Amino acid sequence: MPGGGDSVREVVSHPGAVAVVALDDEDRVVLLRQYRHPVGRYLWELPAGLRDADGEPPLETAKRELAEEVLLRAGRWSLLTQVYNSPGFCDEQVLVYLAEELTDAVRPEGFVVEHEELDMTVERVPLADAVQRVFDGDIRNSSAVAGVLAAAQVRAGSPCLRPADSA
Repeated sequence: MPGGGDSVREVVSHPGAVAVVALDDEDRVVLLRQYRHPVGRYLWELPAGLRDADGEPPLETAKRELAEEVLLRAGRWSLLTQVYNSPGFCDEQVLVYLAEELTDAVRPEGFVVEHEELDMTVERVPLADAVQRVFDGDIRNSSAVAGVLAAAQVRAGSPCLRPADSA
């Protein structure tokens, strides 16, 4: 431990994940409603996925997940933020990307829709409405909360974002 002491901790090792704030030309964010068994309810989330493909750069994972889950691709990518979801027991880091200039895509070859993805709902929600949904408690997924609020700040104040490949 910092300062020289010892402590016993249980730590979950995680490969990491990506999430995508996909904003269309009308400033609507793409949200998914997906069942999550650990919390026993449906959650509104961003397109997202594990970084579990060996050697795949995180930006490529984000591009793949956007195509797999919502059949979209983006012409412009930026790294919006990075979050540790639960650093008290898990090393999972989520890279949250901003995807703009959206166009339709085909589902990547070999991807099979199964499990929680079978009954996902996909909606495009005005960014301002998504922000309010965070404060109403309707959006609770940590990556979605961070991504929606960060995207709103980008639109409101034009902070300088990092290049998408800077992770």
